[in-house]
Amino acid sequence: MIEAIVLGCGTSHGVPMIGCKCSVCTSNEPKNKRTRSGLIVRSELTTILIDAPPELRLQLVREDIPDLDAVILTHSHADHIMGLDDLRTITETDGEPIPIYAQPETLKDVKRVFQYAFHPPDNPGGGLPAYDLKPATDPIQIGDLKIQTFEVIHGRIPVLGIRIGDFAYLTDVSEIPSKAESRLKGLKTLILDATRIAPHPSHFHLDKALKVAKALAPTQTYLTHLAHDYDYQSTNSGLPAGIQLSYDGLRIPIQP
Repeated sequence: MIEAIVLGCGTSHGVPMIGCKCSVCTSNEPKNKRTRSGLIVRSELTTILIDAPPELRLQLVREDIPDLDAVILTHSHADHIMGLDDLRTITETDGEPIPIYAQPETLKDVKRVFQYAFHPPDNPGGGLPAYDLKPATDPIQIGDLKIQTFEVIHGRIPVLGIRIGDFAYLTDVSEIPSKAESRLKGLKTLILDATRIAPHPSHFHLDKALKVAKALAPTQTYLTHLAHDYDYQSTNSGLPAGIQLSYDGLRIPIQP
């Protein structure tokens, strides 16, 4: 069996947002609590992390994920890489660097931001992570999992879209080029960016995401990278059949 686990489905601010007293940020609904966006895909033999949000330690502990075989980064914005330091527990235990697959520019940013992992200080203190940086190819074979990668657009930058079997993951996207669109046919499940209800310059908003979901026609679409615009219960009640908000901890079966 292969499954995806939504580690987090929130925007870069997270929900609740610092200092906000809106009805969603102060809600008692557990599915309105959104950590920053990340995903686990795992089979019985292989576990892959897609993006490393700032709450990564809490997310992996919550989902009882003790080890990883590799990481794929969609891009290098802070809410998608700043949890990488939390992987030092895994690399210290395994005694091996963890493979990180990404576009070349993203790998450069990882090497710059986490330079201490590549040029250890004389006194490393609490330990250091170890990374094996690898350019993302199409496909990427990690253990028994085959991951297709392709480029979509996030504002002005290309980011990685991910497809595994009948499942695809598009976080942080404002445009799907025709070449990428052709890779998104015949899906059972799509996780798709819909950052807020109002239009956004570098993300799909709700109406755009609904139009894209209708055009791609997966069996089920889950919206992600969600701001505090969205109350889980009231929003879901107004969405078309086959489209729902995602939530932290959502589990999705995948057919290879």
